Amino acid sequence: MSEDIYRNVDGVREPDPTLGKNLSRLPEPPTEQLPVVPSEPEPPPKVRRKKVVLADPRQQSHTLRARVELEEQTSWGELLIKDLVKAQLRAALWLALLVVVVLGSLPLAFFFSPTLAGVTFVGVPVSWLLLGVAPFPLLFGVGLWYNRLAERHERDFVDMIEN
Repeated sequence: MSEDIYRNVDGVREPDPTLGKNLSRLPEPPTEQLPVVPSEPEPPPKVRRKKVVLADPRQQSHTLRARVELEEQTSWGELLIKDLVKAQLRAALWLALLVVVVLGSLPLAFFFSPTLAGVTFVGVPVSWLLLGVAPFPLLFGVGLWYNRLAERHERDFVDMIEN
């Protein structure tokens, strides 16, 4: 090993600054060349084509078909819409039945239990509070519940159409 990869600078060995660099990539000093006259023009380089896919065609055709069926109101599209309406009507009827049972049972409870009707809270009869105040939060909660159910049915309908 006659060459030392380290340089001595004032008695301290330092690594060669060109160590690890590919010197073959460095530009060579210009040399005098004769002008070259091309006999034939060079063909242009070939451009490689790229295939661009914007969407999965399998999904698009099914989604497009379902949307067309709905827009044209074919028998299949009408059946899908009827199923959505039936699901929302069923949810509405069940929740309405719940409200009728809860609010209808209060007067019956006071009628069959006179001691419950005589209970007071801060000087106000509990029957008045339950019949005059309690229905509003109950109706508000049932309304929110129905809204969420209807939105879930609509999301399921859209998912079924798009998938």
